Amino acid sequence: MSGATGPRRRAHRPGPSSSVPDADLLRLDSPAGRWVMAVTVLGSGMAFLDSTVVNVALPRLGDDLDATFAGLSWVSNGYLLTLASLILVGGSVGDRIGRRRTYLAGAAAFAVASLLCALAPTIPTLVAARLLQGAAGAFLVPGSLALLQTTFHPDDRPRAIGAWSGLAGITTAVGPFLGGWLVDAASWRWVFLLNLPLAAIVLVAGHRHLVESRDPSVTGRPDLAGAALGVLGLAGATYGLIQEDVAVGGAGVLGLLGFVLVEARTAHPMMPLGVFRSRQFSGANGVTFAVYGALGAVLFLLGLVLQRALGYSPLQAGAATVPLTVVMLALSSRSGALAQRIGPRIPMTAGPAAIAVGLLLMVRIDVGGSYLGQVLPALLVFSGGLVLTVAPLTSTVLAAVDASHAGVASGINNAVSRTAGLLAVAALPLVAGFDASAEVAAPDLLAGFHRAVVAGAGLTAAGAVLAWTTIRADVLAAAGEAAEPEATPSEGEGPCYHCGVAGTPPPLEPTTPVD
Repeated sequence: MSGATGPRRRAHRPGPSSSVPDADLLRLDSPAGRWVMAVTVLGSGMAFLDSTVVNVALPRLGDDLDATFAGLSWVSNGYLLTLASLILVGGSVGDRIGRRRTYLAGAAAFAVASLLCALAPTIPTLVAARLLQGAAGAFLVPGSLALLQTTFHPDDRPRAIGAWSGLAGITTAVGPFLGGWLVDAASWRWVFLLNLPLAAIVLVAGHRHLVESRDPSVTGRPDLAGAALGVLGLAGATYGLIQEDVAVGGAGVLGLLGFVLVEARTAHPMMPLGVFRSRQFSGANGVTFAVYGALGAVLFLLGLVLQRALGYSPLQAGAATVPLTVVMLALSSRSGALAQRIGPRIPMTAGPAAIAVGLLLMVRIDVGGSYLGQVLPALLVFSGGLVLTVAPLTSTVLAAVDASHAGVASGINNAVSRTAGLLAVAALPLVAGFDASAEVAAPDLLAGFHRAVVAGAGLTAAGAVLAWTTIRADVLAAAGEAAEPEATPSEGEGPCYHCGVAGTPPPLEPTTPVD
């Protein structure tokens, strides 16, 4: 096939307003195709890795920089804040000015931000660098998917997206173990320095093997007002929760309401509200918020509890979560196949319910208890619930809307999951009863952890009820038919598929997991 060889691939550079010509679309098994896959997985993998790798480093980092609980929360949430609020913007920018250019600029900015994180002398400077890191990640994640969509032959796109999803998932899952090893072997600063050689590989290989493309059908001005209100709203709500500042939190809520109003009125919204007319889509995103909110809070606290309350080393704390990774890798594909066979309603109900049980089992984690007797059983039940939930959930999000809107559906679901983790961590001082202005003592940390997991169990149980009442068993079977009428954007909203998160339509098969 033309374009399958390296030299021809590198020689072709479409003009600034063109998409990749059909003759140059790649096959996944070709050498050029494998290079594109490697570059996109490595770049987006950095962004996924840094959402989890830092958690296990927080105790040592906090000791070195004399951080309060609020400071540690902002180290995590600073990254999630800009990542969640700008991820749709990142996809839109790539559609407009070039996906290859945007992706490589994101990789370069991510490297600079990672270096600033590693050199940070104080918590405020580290948080500022994490904000920059999250903003750069917002251009890496949607850019990687858009490049796959516009680079590979339609017959290979679902397989390419599936491979990207699995490999990116591995980078996320190994984060705690890798972070623990780096902290034990060297310093918490190496958690960030690790990104420098990875970014260098992405930049060198990306300049050589990625081809530029744009979406010529994108018109109108960028949704700058929506982007600004999204960032300010989430920042205000997050600050208000962490610092228990009602005025700032209220201003954040008003900013989010303003964001919704702007998205409803603008001609070219980055988050078209029309897709939420699908009951399946809205329900699936509600379940996403419940599950990923609980997941974000637990992963943030678990590393602190294991090290500060139970005396684990960073490496031991990271290794403690390996069973979660093993279960997810071993059973996720089977979970997707099960949902395809019996429908997603039962797995998406049973999964959050099992997560709730696993969280309640974490109440048994206490000083003097064994890993095998207390920690491992809770993690196994928790991870089993995640396996039942994640693949059917992602498939349902895409199947709930017309195939031409799969990009924006994936992007919104991606933003919802990260926003859920952001707000859940921000709410921990209030939910767990921590004094955010001070370092939390080990007994208080453990007691607060128990309160937090009970609250998380309630949240995921509500997600199970929501799934049962909103998700149809036949939504995946009907994915190949016409989309639900309520999923169609209203007149005046503009084409809602131009977010660039999953590339240009016609995109991947609606039941392919992409998040």
